[in-house]
Amino acid sequence: MRNIPIKTVEITKTQRPYVIPGGEPFGVKLLSDGVMVVELESDDCPASRCGIKCGDNIISINGINVFSNNEISLAIKNSNGKTIPVVLRRNGKTMTVKLTPEVTEGSYRAGMWVRDSSAGIGTLTFYDPKTGIFGGLGHPVCDSDTGKPVEIREGTAESVDIHGYEPSRSGEPGALLGSFSGKDSIGEILANNKRGIFGILESSPSDKEPIPIAMKQEVKKGDAVIYTTVDGSTPKEYNVRIEEIDQNASDCKNLVIRVTDPELLEKTGGILQGMSGSPIIQDGYLVGAVTHVFVNDPNMGYGIFAEEMYSFSDSALDSQKLAS
Repeated sequence: MRNIPIKTVEITKTQRPYVIPGGEPFGVKLLSDGVMVVELESDDCPASRCGIKCGDNIISINGINVFSNNEISLAIKNSNGKTIPVVLRRNGKTMTVKLTPEVTEGSYRAGMWVRDSSAGIGTLTFYDPKTGIFGGLGHPVCDSDTGKPVEIREGTAESVDIHGYEPSRSGEPGALLGSFSGKDSIGEILANNKRGIFGILESSPSDKEPIPIAMKQEVKKGDAVIYTTVDGSTPKEYNVRIEEIDQNASDCKNLVIRVTDPELLEKTGGILQGMSGSPIIQDGYLVGAVTHVFVNDPNMGYGIFAEEMYSFSDSALDSQKLAS
């Protein structure tokens, strides 16, 4: 008689999370962890020659930590032309290069342009009333010049006033038009990762009731709605259709959605920049968030699974624990 091996399988039952769906616009202010190199003067400038590249995050110069453009300029000026060590981070790896500044127009320069902060407008996806954690955007905030995700030292979520929008047209995605209200911040941003912006809000953004998050296997093609704000301050519900589902996508493009709501199509021409993070609701479940607009067909866009976003929200809690 033949023996058949038996494999033991452990089953872990997890409780389905309930969150308050968003749709409210919010302002994003981020201070970089270090200072990002956004442009080099040439292939033969001091920064290029020592191996510095666009997208690098400079952490320290000559042993002094730097957090602003002014601190970079001062460190290079104080070098007096001597070779100095520059510690930088590239693709998650830390390295040291040797920079020798040169005199240009009477002062020492490295031949690089840097940026120490980023700001913009996005849309809130969810708020967890149990932890105070929020998630938004559904994709990372990236530097406008390099396209690299901004490594943050600290950040705040701000209230914004939406003044209107530039409608989307084929080949020209439109955008929400708004400004920071100047009021106190509404929360703290603790993480900017490949699934969005995450942090702690001081209070619930609305009086909506919590709804369950769908597991990605539960999402189906067909009718759904999004909550988003294109005028005023209160999100409205608009009809969309989920046309494609990719459970294995790793770039915030799990869903392809099409706007079917006549009112939204007439108003905006489809999806706008600034709608990123707008929650997608199907059969009473939070199934995802809008992430990108199709440039040549703004009626359509990509979305990320809500389950994916929620799983990355733990990074905000981890950051909070490290800081406390």
